[in-house]
Amino acid sequence: MYRSHNCGELRSSHIKREATLSGWVQKTRDKGFVIWVDLRDRYGITQLIFDEERSSGDLLEKARSLGREFVIQVTGTVIERASKNKNIPTGDIELLVSELQVLNEALLPPFTIEDRTDGGEDIRMKYRYLDIRRNPVKDKLIFRHKVAMEVRKHLSNQGFIEIETPYLIKSTPEGARDFVVPSRMNEGQFYALPQSPQTFKQLLMVGGMDRYFQIVKCFRDEDLRADRQPEFTQIDCEMAFVEQEDILNAFEGLTKHLLKEINGVDTGDFPRMTYDEAMERFGNDKPDIRFGMEFGELNAQAQHRDFNVFNTAELVVGIAVPDGASYTRKELDALVDWVRRPQVGAKGMVYVKCNPDGSYKSTVDKFYKQEDLAQWAKTTGAKPGDLICVLSGDIHATRAQLSALRMEMAARLGLRKPNEFAPLWVLDFPLLERDEETGNYHAMHHPFTSPKPGQLELLETDPGAVRANAYDLVLNGNEIGGGSIRIHDKETQATMFKHLGFTPAEARAQFGFLMDAFQYGAPPHGGIAFGLDRLVAILGGQETIRDFIAFPKNNSGRDVMIDAPAPLDETQLKELNLRLDIKA
Repeated sequence: MYRSHNCGELRSSHIKREATLSGWVQKTRDKGFVIWVDLRDRYGITQLIFDEERSSGDLLEKARSLGREFVIQVTGTVIERASKNKNIPTGDIELLVSELQVLNEALLPPFTIEDRTDGGEDIRMKYRYLDIRRNPVKDKLIFRHKVAMEVRKHLSNQGFIEIETPYLIKSTPEGARDFVVPSRMNEGQFYALPQSPQTFKQLLMVGGMDRYFQIVKCFRDEDLRADRQPEFTQIDCEMAFVEQEDILNAFEGLTKHLLKEINGVDTGDFPRMTYDEAMERFGNDKPDIRFGMEFGELNAQAQHRDFNVFNTAELVVGIAVPDGASYTRKELDALVDWVRRPQVGAKGMVYVKCNPDGSYKSTVDKFYKQEDLAQWAKTTGAKPGDLICVLSGDIHATRAQLSALRMEMAARLGLRKPNEFAPLWVLDFPLLERDEETGNYHAMHHPFTSPKPGQLELLETDPGAVRANAYDLVLNGNEIGGGSIRIHDKETQATMFKHLGFTPAEARAQFGFLMDAFQYGAPPHGGIAFGLDRLVAILGGQETIRDFIAFPKNNSGRDVMIDAPAPLDETQLKELNLRLDIKA
């Protein structure tokens, strides 16, 4: 028996009892006549004591030889601790060791394995198995487990069945690039790793499994960000014989359950907003509604004056920054520089100080009267003491730029509080998006999304006006889930493929299996997929997902710990019928 208790378990009630513990040496303190050792496992830390009065000389010497991260087993008697530590649950006791066995020695770690470490991100990624021993990472992985278990419990209680779908599938166009896997047995042919189990879960609906879910790995070969990995985990769900309202109610229920069980937060009914409204009020389709600073469109008040920058713009729009009138000229110049950065892309910014006395001071005073600026304040909701920030230009670009500024100012002002949760449904997305370069349309979600009822005919006359029977769930300015009511008949699906530029032969080659299935009685169905990595991070009070993943990739898509991806040797390449022509 390696242990009778874990290192976070012993309390005052165990005093005078014998216990056996195993774990890693956190640190040692040698006072000559007494040695203390902090022993750690994932449950906590227990202090061990060796002293000259009660321990043999051999045992003391053995204790002195212990290094950081040695794996040891000890047996001893639980005693009351003379100097108690109220900061840890085991702080009232210590273990007077009578037996010590070194199970494995350890090299000195490349960084300190403590909550506050001296290791940078690169070195901790390389030695991720050591980083996991630290509480900040360990606790996040345990937190992820807790969220996943609550998901499974809630969905199972609602009649959902967890079903696994294949990882080796056929490459289909779903927006991002596929990771492909060569087939040794079928020369020149390739599997793809799934970007999602989309078509399989639709086939499960055809198969009569009317409530499906799966916590599943998905893969996309795309550029990375702090909240994106090449392999990620979805809570993938589908329901048959449902309309949009059924889906919203079911998964609003799941989200409320998680907020309550994980964070102790009760929420009312989630607000709803159309895609068009979200873009007009906040400049993006996943607005953070924990704070205000809503957009105020100023075309009517700002154009048709002598300021040509506004006159030639498609959109003039502003936000009111709370208490921003106190900003110095240096701070305001820095803010203008911030919006001009390539990551934001604005050409400049007009600002108006709303002075406490009710007057206004702006960078365009020569063009606008006080009454004009008062109208700007009214439209943006600015109060005395606030700062109005105004951008102009192309509609889509300007909204995106002002949205970035809004989020930046909220972060600076401390308005994005991680312990506050503001869920939101965004509905009625465009079904199709036009590629500005080619003029062709592509699906905004995926090609299986159904148009809103009564809008199918618009595909022939005005495809850009068609709204999708689709919905996204937003939490604190992050999309945590998205889905739609699906097309469930062959003719409608064929029409959709046609408008996406597929010839009948191409549609048949790519998705013939799905269209065939629809001929055998496909029920009306719809679903949603949550990004588990992002959901867990937000529930955990963060937006960066990496620490909530056991073995994440870096920003180049590499696993620096195992050095992947890596070349194949010639034998493997030959078996897979692959040949690499690398030019010098």
